[in-house]
Amino acid sequence: MKPILSFPPLAGMTYPKLEEADWVRIVPAPEQVASLPESERETVRVLMTSATRGCSAELAAALPNLGFVVSQGAGSDKIDIPVLEKRGVRVRCVGEALTDDVADLAMTLTIMLCRDLVRADAFARNGDWQNGRFEVGDSPVGMTIGIGGLSGRIGQAIAARASASKMKIAGLKRSSNEGLGATLYEGWEALAAASDILVLAVPGTPDLKNIIGSKELAALGPKGRLINVGRGNLVDTEALITALENKTIAGAALDVLDSEPVIPPRLAALPNVILTPHIGGQTWGQRSRGARIAEDEVLAFLATATH
Repeated sequence: MKPILSFPPLAGMTYPKLEEADWVRIVPAPEQVASLPESERETVRVLMTSATRGCSAELAAALPNLGFVVSQGAGSDKIDIPVLEKRGVRVRCVGEALTDDVADLAMTLTIMLCRDLVRADAFARNGDWQNGRFEVGDSPVGMTIGIGGLSGRIGQAIAARASASKMKIAGLKRSSNEGLGATLYEGWEALAAASDILVLAVPGTPDLKNIIGSKELAALGPKGRLINVGRGNLVDTEALITALENKTIAGAALDVLDSEPVIPPRLAALPNVILTPHIGGQTWGQRSRGARIAEDEVLAFLATATH
């Protein structure tokens, strides 16, 4: 019998050591686990899942001897951590594998917004360049970038890139943000008011829902820009659309939306927003790094569990 149950690995993720040992049984989807024979479910010690498939309480209940859940990404929204912890099941999300890629995208979007690169590309392609120069862009140099999630892995990676671009770093007044070389502000509205660029790199936990609404957008101001590489529910989308339409803020770049993959038509029609389809950590490098970390973690767990 095989001690590891896995859903189909994401493209670019391979587990040669686990495959060589022939320890992995692949099941197409979470809803099919309960239909496996009880004798097979009882042998499962490890579940290899992903952010989109997660591990619900029902799925965990179908695996009575489960001891370890490893997810191939950073998101834990669909993993019922309280239930698993109560059972003594260890949970490991390999979020560190995507840190640099998400930070790279955040800085890319910052520069794209400041230099209006989407419109600049169209300007060059459609022949407008023959009739004159493209409008002058904004330089990130000297701007203040407010980072929600400053002390986290991704927040710190964004801060390092922003510092290299000669930007000033700001964050929320939190004990975890002390000593990081950033100016700290009390609350989201104050951070927005102090920022030229406000970047969200925090998880979409219930307590952070709609932390950016009409007040915070008004504080960000007509020259301010919002970037979200965290979760879609961090932003009140209706308030953001209104702010973009009314030029309450200069622009936004969103890799995540609360309605994804559906894009509200009013949002899609706006020229001052850049939209990417939740690709922050979606690189071949991240997949390879994540697979190596996950495989090592599973091997370590099984080595400990069998002694």
